[in-house]
Amino acid sequence: MIELAENRYGKSRVRLMKVTRNDRGHDLREGTVQVLLKGDFDSAHLLGDNSKILPTDTMKNTVYSIARASKATAMEDYAKELADFLLGRNRQVESVSIRVESALWKHLTFNGEPHPTAFMRGSAELQTTVVERAQNGPFRIVSGLDNLVLLKTANSGFEGYIKDSLTTLPETKDRLFGTAVCATWSYIAPNLPFDCIRVTLREAMLRTFANHESKSVQQTLYAMAESALENIAEIDEIEIIMPNKHCLLVDLSRFGQDNPNEIFVPTDEPHGYIEARVRRKV
Repeated sequence: MIELAENRYGKSRVRLMKVTRNDRGHDLREGTVQVLLKGDFDSAHLLGDNSKILPTDTMKNTVYSIARASKATAMEDYAKELADFLLGRNRQVESVSIRVESALWKHLTFNGEPHPTAFMRGSAELQTTVVERAQNGPFRIVSGLDNLVLLKTANSGFEGYIKDSLTTLPETKDRLFGTAVCATWSYIAPNLPFDCIRVTLREAMLRTFANHESKSVQQTLYAMAESALENIAEIDEIEIIMPNKHCLLVDLSRFGQDNPNEIFVPTDEPHGYIEARVRRKV
């Protein structure tokens, strides 16, 4: 016997840019949206009956239409509006999941003043959220950031680890520490000042990374997670992935030169991979 197990479908990689025009200038937001529906779609799979299928092209159009009508400034609030619209129009849908990835745009600055209508891309960092809701159910919101590239040139070492017959890595009290942080956190309530929380949480983690006397990536990761939870009461757990983006000291002795921790080769592959989920004690 064969049966259909779980299934869902939707539209992915919907590119969206919104300009909000006001007297002081323009606000610019760019995002990539994914819509996934789960529900009573057995007949489409088993019989080729599309009578309960909302076309994914319609989902794409809905992304744009809701963005036009929305007054939301936080991506989480926009995703909630989009989810509720889709649930309200499609009773055959059991639940909807909305994922938004937002790029960082900043106003160009001249003589210390932001230009009202000209922008530059801040970095490759993405702000993320996944908003899920079932029919007549509560929102579940998990937000985060991805590809936050960081590097520190002091206060980082790695010593006291296991050494066996295959170990060639020398101990060091002074190394470059580079990483690309991916973090996700869960909110304890559906209606919060999401943008303000995100800024405070991000700054707390950045301050910890900069000032922490690091004995390992693991120790610094935990300290960053701890600072996020200590500064933000509205989240109950955070998961962080921090690859160790190695910067390898170059041997210049064959050229008759020393290298007092100044010349390195940055390399992405292979790299260390460290992750942890940190939460409040129940």
